[in-house]
Amino acid sequence: MLTQKDIIDFLKENGIVPSDKVTVHASLRSIGEIEGGADGLIDAMSSYLSSGLLIIPTHTWDEVGRDHPFYDVRTSVPCIGTLAKVAAFRKDGVRSLHPTHSVTVFGKGAAEFVKGEERCGSPAPVNSCLSRLYEEHGKVLLIGVGHERNTYLHAVDERLGLPDRLNPNPFVITIKDYDGNLLKSPPFRSHFCAASDQCVSEYYPNYKEAFEYTGCVKYAKLGEALVYICDCVGMTDTVKVLFERSDHDLVIRKETIPEEYYKG
Repeated sequence: MLTQKDIIDFLKENGIVPSDKVTVHASLRSIGEIEGGADGLIDAMSSYLSSGLLIIPTHTWDEVGRDHPFYDVRTSVPCIGTLAKVAAFRKDGVRSLHPTHSVTVFGKGAAEFVKGEERCGSPAPVNSCLSRLYEEHGKVLLIGVGHERNTYLHAVDERLGLPDRLNPNPFVITIKDYDGNLLKSPPFRSHFCAASDQCVSEYYPNYKEAFEYTGCVKYAKLGEALVYICDCVGMTDTVKVLFERSDHDLVIRKETIPEEYYKG
């Protein structure tokens, strides 16, 4: 069984310091048995990040959309797995008011970190929680999953202004906050890519070799799971260079990115 001490030791041994802001996507099944389950994982990580923040994505994009434009921060159930479903409703976390890409944050300053998310007009605009991981030199841990679940890369797309990433036809979402007040989002543009047969996130693994070469992603094991330890600044800067050197969109289909794009 993976203990909370094992989890804390993992963070220490892999360059995570208590002041870091760390986002976690995880397949709990891939890890194996964990002391305390999902709650135990959150407890261990949040206690170690004593002067930083633990950020658990609690997205609702599969349920909140044009056909059902309503998000209740107190009751809307995440669509991305067990860890998210547990984190969303813990009393010691603060869940953001972003209607489709909420996060629940643990630690001092959590409320301030999620402030203003109801004003987001897209999944990960600049100044959103996800995007600010760049300015905050944040990290992403992908535990038992790959870059197809690396939501931070959507923030990279928006920061760099990559074309064909957002639906040209916006809609308004009603948001119910913690006090039961009803708020209206700005005109909201969801993920959309006309040139791809599916969400571009499914092709983010195309970046894997480039990220390895530039050193912004390293690997370790937590329990039975392979973990990608990702540096947000490094990933952003690498993608920027790749697109500056490419004459086409690199993540609209499965492809191998030429080495000269990131080794030159």
